[in-house]
Amino acid sequence: METKKIPSADAWLREAKADAAASGCGMFLLHNGVVRRSAKARVRAGDADAPDVRGMRFSYDREKTAAAIEAARSMEGIAIVRVWMNEGELSVGDDIMYVLVGGDIRPHVIDALQALVGTLKNECVSEIEVV
Repeated sequence: METKKIPSADAWLREAKADAAASGCGMFLLHNGVVRRSAKARVRAGDADAPDVRGMRFSYDREKTAAAIEAARSMEGIAIVRVWMNEGELSVGDDIMYVLVGGDIRPHVIDALQALVGTLKNECVSEIEVV
C-alpha cells in the first residue's frame, strides 16, 4: 500500500485562519508525528537492548478517530481541529500523523492537543514496528 499524500502545514494554517471560527483563536498548535529509528521499548520503557526499527505498519480506526476529533472540538475554547493520518508500510522519517488544534488561549489549546494526540495514539491507531 502506498502512503497517502502528506498535507501542507502551511496550507492547513492558512485554511484554519480563513475559517469563520478562527476569529476567536489566539493560538494554533500543530503536531507532526514521524516514524523514529529508536524502538518504542527503548524510548518509552528504557530497554537499552531493543533493536532499531526499519519502519512501521500503521493503521487507524476511522470511527474512533472521528469520535476523538469531536471530543477535542467540544473542549473549552477550542474552535479548530484537523487530523490527517497515514496508513500502510512506513519508513523511518515518514509522517505518521498531523494534528492541528486552534483555540482561544494557550492552556486550552495545549490541553486539547495533548488529549487528542493521546487518544489517537492510545485508542485509535495500530503501530507495529518493523525491525
